Amino acid sequence: MTDEELKAELLRRMEMDQAMRDPAKGFPGDKRLARLQRLDEGNTAWLYSVVATRGWPLISQVGERAARAAWLLAQHATSRAVQRLFLQVMADAVESDEASPRDFAYLVDRVRVRSGRPQLYGTQFHDGASGLEPMPIEDAELLDERRRAVGLEPFAEYEAFIRKTESL
Repeated sequence: MTDEELKAELLRRMEMDQAMRDPAKGFPGDKRLARLQRLDEGNTAWLYSVVATRGWPLISQVGERAARAAWLLAQHATSRAVQRLFLQVMADAVESDEASPRDFAYLVDRVRVRSGRPQLYGTQFHDGASGLEPMPIEDAELLDERRRAVGLEPFAEYEAFIRKTESL
């Protein structure tokens, strides 16, 4: 697969992923969830095969938008073990400025939360007693410092955005 073919396929899969997650475009209820599960399983298997044969899709190979698409597919990976592998290979790409530290932070939090550990960057929320609330955060007093280091806005701004989005 050439870099251009990989780029096109990443972008195609990202568009399908986002369309399926848009309630206005998707199928109602259980049918939508079942289709979303199948889509995520297929994307997980496909991205795993890409990573196994080529490594993580780098910005210099596929451009920023397609590299972000790779992260999105990793974010929605159905296998925890495979998602941890994606995290490891993306870490190397971040170190060499070939992947977004901001996107990486979201994947770090997703992997930690799925493993029953507190998140580091405050990106993951869940339905709580009074609406959306952040999943547990490790060393919350250092949260904004960690967020700033990867290019994320202060947590208070992000939380306000999440709450505003929830009310739409």
